[in-house]
Amino acid sequence: MKRLSLALIILFLSPLPFTAAGEVIPFDDEHWDLSRGQVVEHLGRQALAGSAVLKGVEFLDGVVTFEVALDGTRDYPGLSFRRQGPGDYEHFYIRPHNSNKPEALQYAPVFGGVSCWQLYHEGYITAAEIPVGRWVPVRLEIKGTQMRVFFDSMELPALVVDRLQRDPAAGGLALNGSPGPATRFSNFSVDPDAELTFDAAPVPVPPMGLITEWELSQKFLASQLDRENYPDTETLDKIEWTGVTAEPNGLVNISRHVARSPNREIDAVFARTTITAEEDGLRQLAFGYSDAVNLFLNGEILFTGSAAYRQRNPSYQGIIGLHDAVYLPLKKGDNELMMMVVETFGGWGLMAQDADAVFRAEGLSEQWELSRHFKTPESVVYDAKRDVLYVSNFFSGGNEFVSRVSTAGEVLDLQWVSGLRNPTGMAVEGDSLFVVDRAGLVEISIDTAQVVNRFPVPGGQFLNDVAFDDRGRAYVSDSRASTIHRMADGAFEPWLSGQELRDPNGLCFDGERLIVGNSGDGCLKAVNLEDKSVSTLACLGSGSIMDGIACDEAGGFIASDFNGRVFRISTDGEKTEILNRTAPGIFCADFEFVPETGLLVIPSLYDNRLSAYRVQ
Repeated sequence: MKRLSLALIILFLSPLPFTAAGEVIPFDDEHWDLSRGQVVEHLGRQALAGSAVLKGVEFLDGVVTFEVALDGTRDYPGLSFRRQGPGDYEHFYIRPHNSNKPEALQYAPVFGGVSCWQLYHEGYITAAEIPVGRWVPVRLEIKGTQMRVFFDSMELPALVVDRLQRDPAAGGLALNGSPGPATRFSNFSVDPDAELTFDAAPVPVPPMGLITEWELSQKFLASQLDRENYPDTETLDKIEWTGVTAEPNGLVNISRHVARSPNREIDAVFARTTITAEEDGLRQLAFGYSDAVNLFLNGEILFTGSAAYRQRNPSYQGIIGLHDAVYLPLKKGDNELMMMVVETFGGWGLMAQDADAVFRAEGLSEQWELSRHFKTPESVVYDAKRDVLYVSNFFSGGNEFVSRVSTAGEVLDLQWVSGLRNPTGMAVEGDSLFVVDRAGLVEISIDTAQVVNRFPVPGGQFLNDVAFDDRGRAYVSDSRASTIHRMADGAFEPWLSGQELRDPNGLCFDGERLIVGNSGDGCLKAVNLEDKSVSTLACLGSGSIMDGIACDEAGGFIASDFNGRVFRISTDGEKTEILNRTAPGIFCADFEFVPETGLLVIPSLYDNRLSAYRVQ
């Protein structure tokens, strides 16, 4: 034990390849393995051409800075860090030939020599202008599973990575560039003692209906497989199955579990899972793969395809996603779904989703549904005096209208009132229906079904929803202008704007508080009418498009994320998902909720559907 402790002390006191944290480390043989690089003079500085590995450092967290000079030709210069070996590390790199394009800067994990850039895309790339012919500073701040990248003169990070994909482990550092004239590095430094603070990473929300449990085989040479038919008995007998669980977004990164062939021959694996059906019938499966796949159900081939880099057109990236779909002819009971996945370049993976999956919480029952009657239904409002629903139809070739529907699901008058322009939110006040359209607020006499007033909103950019306070004043949200307008004495004026109300949408009143669905941060906000102070009630998560809002019978709220989710929010801000229609892509726009009966009526906008549920 004493001998081990002494060895550890010696390790920690051994000289590092630099004399002080953050000091520039010269490019020389003492500090760097230069077997794949050379020291040159460039733009008046000592510079590195090619690649080099920093000697004697185990880097986990901290700040790495360097400068890079580029000539704009195709190259992928960058930094590999936490290196566990030549084929296992985290990687940040620049695409100088893609300046100002979405993928100009990119992070990708590397497993077993496979750079998984096709598998990790959203949240891992960013656009940036990449200068040429001068030194450009780059700064990476790394802590745990998070990273910030500052590029050139940007004060804010160009790229924020919430989840580095490899498990955090101390490892080596290396600069990576081609040996030609495209890239030069200078002024490299590392500070492992830098104090860094990151906001907590957002919790990922798994898409509905993902298939998460799979079994993977060992690798096979693709050239030795019959890729048009289900594996024969001889091949099946050779397979050694290993159970794996998909990542939160449904991705199975095969490189995490199966090593590629060392000579980089084209490899293939088999992946299988079981789908249990309550009855015979068709079920839509959405799936993605990299780079090629054959898909089998119960031993029969259903699909074959290639999503390899540049396979479909010269600019095709081969990014994995739930981009393909087939209808599975399921039989009652267990069904075997098998994929044979082939890897060539850029990431080896698969994902699949039951594209018909819909989640309904206990206590939410479907009542009726109307489809293909409406023209992009955007909003629903209830008229308690007449016990009817009004539905705004957002697109109809320039002749948009409002429909009248019974609470039992009967279309009473499809084009009850016409002559509106892209109507959205609505409110019933007395014997008038007020409708937001592109120019302002339209007042319709319910008894005569005629437009009786139009109230313009000066400077309105995208007017969205309307609500009335107990003094009869109308409030209209302007999503694009991040403003709420208020009408008093027949005229509108801007009432509230600012960063706390970025992209406001749905509105409703809870006593003296105006409740606002804020798509800018995916949160439900409360605005005090007297002092205009804004507080946050609950957040549905990053990427949520806040749409419909209603008060429930328990003093809380119901709110919809347009992407296809509906939540109940308690008085203390606790949120509970009660409906999720994201898998089939059925959106949840500006709904109506009737507390007295528990009726929840949701327009879906793009697929012309109106759905009614009973909330208990």
